[in-house]
Amino acid sequence: MSLHIKASPRFVIYKMTSNIKKYSFKEGLPHEFEIIDLSKLFVSSSDMLTKVHRAGFYHILWFEKGVHKHTIDFSECTIHENTLLFVYKDAVQQFHQYEEVKGKAMIFTDDFFCKNEEETSFLKSCTLFNDLKSVSHFHVEESAEVFRQIAGLMEHEFSLPKDEHQSEILRNLLHNFLLQAERINLKQSLQAVKKGTDRDAVVEFKHLLEEMFRTEKQVSHYADQMAITVKKLNQSTSKTVGKTPKQMIDDRVMLEAKRLLVYTHESVKEIGYSIGFDEPTNFVKYFKKHQGCTPLEFRES
Repeated sequence: MSLHIKASPRFVIYKMTSNIKKYSFKEGLPHEFEIIDLSKLFVSSSDMLTKVHRAGFYHILWFEKGVHKHTIDFSECTIHENTLLFVYKDAVQQFHQYEEVKGKAMIFTDDFFCKNEEETSFLKSCTLFNDLKSVSHFHVEESAEVFRQIAGLMEHEFSLPKDEHQSEILRNLLHNFLLQAERINLKQSLQAVKKGTDRDAVVEFKHLLEEMFRTEKQVSHYADQMAITVKKLNQSTSKTVGKTPKQMIDDRVMLEAKRLLVYTHESVKEIGYSIGFDEPTNFVKYFKKHQGCTPLEFRES
């Protein structure tokens, strides 16, 4: 059972059995959406943000001024002025100390944004939160004024008393912000994965993988869930990300194992059980095969 601990005006910490704290929207707010001044956020919540954590909601971080470092699942990004950074829900992340960072943070949940099938499909398929090859961040200097105007409209609407139209207005503004960002991301990224049936299949596979990687490690199971053949799934992942479905499953299992080894005090046996290994020796062999060292050696390093 999770323990609720008050942590700040905006967040509630769910203290889990591990040491990776999970943040969720605090109950009672008008919407599961908020736009926050980054400098104020760092002042009020720096102790939380600079510790490794997960958040059960999406982040759009717009660094207008200053240089910042941000770690997402062992990938450290150096963020410069006028850069947008998109963080998928439940990613393990850490804000680093900063020097006079200015900008905005927009945070929101599936429940806020996904009011119909079209919005759900957009959020699942857009490259911003589903960059299949890396963490999504890019410069927006030439279009900064457009984002500034949309953010200003969000802040104005958010400051008004809540009424029956406010949620829809905020959602539409957020959708416009994301569409503008998606357009720039696709233009700037020479290696952007083009949308199409192969990309759609990989996105669907990744979503299923997030839900089931602890209990399902057979490619055939995912192909059955997607109503396609193993061969077709293999063709889609190989063409889109240069990996087989089995490699993607192994990558996801290993990522979770590394998270738990580095950020928690759970034993190797407990970690193995939590990600679907019935015998600790099988987990150790699996880990060593993919990492070249044992789980304990990795933790100590």
